[in-house]
Amino acid sequence: MPTISMFYGIVVMMCFRDNKQNSSPHIHVRYQDTKAVISIPDGELLEGDFPRKQLRLVQAWVEIHADELMADWVLVIEGEAIYKIDPLK
Repeated sequence: MPTISMFYGIVVMMCFRDNKQNSSPHIHVRYQDTKAVISIPDGELLEGDFPRKQLRLVQAWVEIHADELMADWVLVIEGEAIYKIDPLK
């Protein structure tokens, strides 16, 4: 699963093959031993358990980069390589 961004110990990924299992746009995030699936563009926690502070950081990042994330999602659906997105600063 390609990493599209990393910030404050959070790794953000988007899976090429995952678009057929869950057709709604989403990202996968990892922080220490926790994992979650977050929707695009609203930042809703779809599955998993994620620390509240880190979830808020991811949600802010998703809001800032919603257009770029949706563009990457279109690429994923088309089976093309996705672009890295700037981390939260």
